[in-house]
Amino acid sequence: MLVKTFGSAVYGVEAITISVEVDVNNQGKNYFIVGLPDNAIKESLQRVESALKSNKFYMPRTKLLVNLAPADIKKTGTAFDLSIAIGILGATGQINDPEKIMQYIIMGELSLDGAIKSIKGSLPIALQAKKENFKGLILPKENANEAAMVNDFNVFGVSHIKDVVAFLNNSKKINPIVVNTDTFLLSQSNYEIDFADVKGQENIKRALEIAAAGGHNAILIGPPGAGKTMLAKRLPTILPPLTLLEALETTKIHSVAGKIPENTGIISKRPFRSPHHTISDVALVGGGGNPQPGEISLAHHGVLFLDELPEFKRTVLEVMRQPMEERKVTISRAKIALDFPANFMLIASMNPCPCGYFNHPEKECSCPPGLVQKYLNKVSGPLLDRIDLHVEVTPVAFDELSSKQAYEKSEIIKQRVINARGIQAKRYKSYPGIYANAQMSSKMLKEICMIDDVSKRLLKSAMGKLNLSARAYDRILKVSRTIADLAASDEIQPEHLAEAIQYRSLDRENWGN
Repeated sequence: MLVKTFGSAVYGVEAITISVEVDVNNQGKNYFIVGLPDNAIKESLQRVESALKSNKFYMPRTKLLVNLAPADIKKTGTAFDLSIAIGILGATGQINDPEKIMQYIIMGELSLDGAIKSIKGSLPIALQAKKENFKGLILPKENANEAAMVNDFNVFGVSHIKDVVAFLNNSKKINPIVVNTDTFLLSQSNYEIDFADVKGQENIKRALEIAAAGGHNAILIGPPGAGKTMLAKRLPTILPPLTLLEALETTKIHSVAGKIPENTGIISKRPFRSPHHTISDVALVGGGGNPQPGEISLAHHGVLFLDELPEFKRTVLEVMRQPMEERKVTISRAKIALDFPANFMLIASMNPCPCGYFNHPEKECSCPPGLVQKYLNKVSGPLLDRIDLHVEVTPVAFDELSSKQAYEKSEIIKQRVINARGIQAKRYKSYPGIYANAQMSSKMLKEICMIDDVSKRLLKSAMGKLNLSARAYDRILKVSRTIADLAASDEIQPEHLAEAIQYRSLDRENWGN
């Protein structure tokens, strides 16, 4: 008897529905799985057989053929175990209504005792199932909250194969999972850290506020222990909250990578990814034999923090250049090309020199002549060109460290950021894909960042006196536009431009000489 069930395979951050065709007949005694399965799927019949026998179901001893269609697409992983098991039960008459099986996408890894283990990619699977008008999705209970974020779609969380068989035989009712979106909204501002914890460093807080308001990349340069990492980790607390659409996009990526915490429905906070400097280029950007999203995609709609930037391998840093411009990563293989979103803010930190004390107000640098510039040259000009804010972080004085003064909370700073982002949303509503000042093209810059004669003279003077490179010109205008937005100013004023100029004072041609 031939029975068809449905599963789903995830490629990139999208799912493709896979037809699992099971045929049981008396013309042999062999088991076969065809349709480009990997080794994990080929081994599934052993798990399926044990799970069925452990629960007193019949496993046929005749010829068993399982076809995964379309047959020209590579299938990987253990998530097809449950689809195959249900197909075998339907083909041997142990499920009363084979037609009901075809109404659902069925996914899950089976234990030898019939328990159902979690899978990856349940959110894109649910989205695709709804798109193709399936009645519902049956999957492991651990993944049910995540998949249930898809509106107006039935998601059934199960923990054992007996529950699935009983549900399909109409002998047990399983209620679809309902997710409360209010919980998502409440958890968005629940951070354990706050900018109020940071003593002093008001100029650095201001720079990070500007970066958050305009979506700008920033680099913090300062001696060890000055607070670079502490400040960077608090940046997500002042970013605008995720919209539901952004949260779903971010959750899809984390779901595919298997990075969603157990029983968590959705990523409610902006990601903060901080990879170690020993990371490989594939782990950072994505790829592999079975392409997976890298750290820059996991930071989508959030922050990618690269601590000790010059310690990263140069090849690792260089592969980020194109994704930073295009805000996506394209992984190309012989038969398929996959796009992973990568719309992130880059925050980097570094010491000013190998010993860490160049330009320190109290300690003397012990590096020999020329070593400071050599150290900075580990970060290429094209990468530095894509960083809008260069901020020098100085040590905090003892009086500020011991002060009991109450500092501004993240919630107050966040509100100013939200107001500035609101201005930008109105400005760019006719520009598809542009949401913040940092995303402006050169053509848009001429239309949006108009400056008066006084500002032009100020900018010309600054570029001459500070030896700023030509690449700094566009960055200064973008940052000054964000500063004007924070001040709710329609025009870029000279004082906005002056503040933006100081954030290029560490430009390569001036620093380290």
